[in-house]
Amino acid sequence: MTTTHAVPAEETWTGRLRWAVADALAVAGRDIAHWQRQPVAVLVNALFPVLLLLMFVYLLGGGMVVPGGGDYRDFLVPGMLALAMVFGVEATMTAVVTDTARGITDRFRSLPMAPSAVVAGRCLADMASSVVGLVVLVAAGLAIGWRPAGLGPALAAVGLLLLLRLAFLWIGIYLGLLARDPSAVMAVQILVWPFAFLSNAFVAASAMPGWLATVAEWNPVAGTVTAVRELFGSPVGSGGGWATEHALLLAVAWPVVLTAVFAALAVHRFQALSR
Repeated sequence: MTTTHAVPAEETWTGRLRWAVADALAVAGRDIAHWQRQPVAVLVNALFPVLLLLMFVYLLGGGMVVPGGGDYRDFLVPGMLALAMVFGVEATMTAVVTDTARGITDRFRSLPMAPSAVVAGRCLADMASSVVGLVVLVAAGLAIGWRPAGLGPALAAVGLLLLLRLAFLWIGIYLGLLARDPSAVMAVQILVWPFAFLSNAFVAASAMPGWLATVAEWNPVAGTVTAVRELFGSPVGSGGGWATEHALLLAVAWPVVLTAVFAALAVHRFQALSR
């Protein structure tokens, strides 16, 4: 039987918030502590986007032309930074599915803790991992000669990238709770690749056929890619419709909407798990 945390009736909403934050931090600390026992997995997750960056720059970059002019390396790095925020959805889903399969999630549910603490703690831990991966990929971009235009706009771009990561973290958490089967992760891994490529990360949307360009421009990743390119001072690629012209708006709107929807779904799903 699930034990619920008895909260006094007179406790204020601030007290409830402190309780929820403390529990989430405790769960996040537990997840982060696992990094010490799984350093290889952490290293692979951080270096895989770097490998993709190097492959596209040095193996395929010579044949790439940026519409409107510009170096393909400078065009690609912001796109890879955005895709790195998306690729982590599989790692998040795997961690959630693994905890569920091992019964760890059920043990958490039996404890007197805030209902949102387990999923929020997972989100905090994976956000910390994402920051590390983002720093590694930025360092790799700088090492191959990419340079952002200025510190202020660059920090704003990093903020947009982490906002996108937050949205896909909640998607991964929800899918992990929904699947409850490690084999389902493979299906998500297969689908992430066409979703990532069907954006403007590797090729400008203006270079695609009309209908495909529209799909790519409205991909939730595309707004962030275009916005961070503008903030970093990198080539954007000429042309584009309403979505491209309002990339900054979409770079905020898409992640906020996705976060609101999937965070609510994840918390509801966690509370509804069979006992």
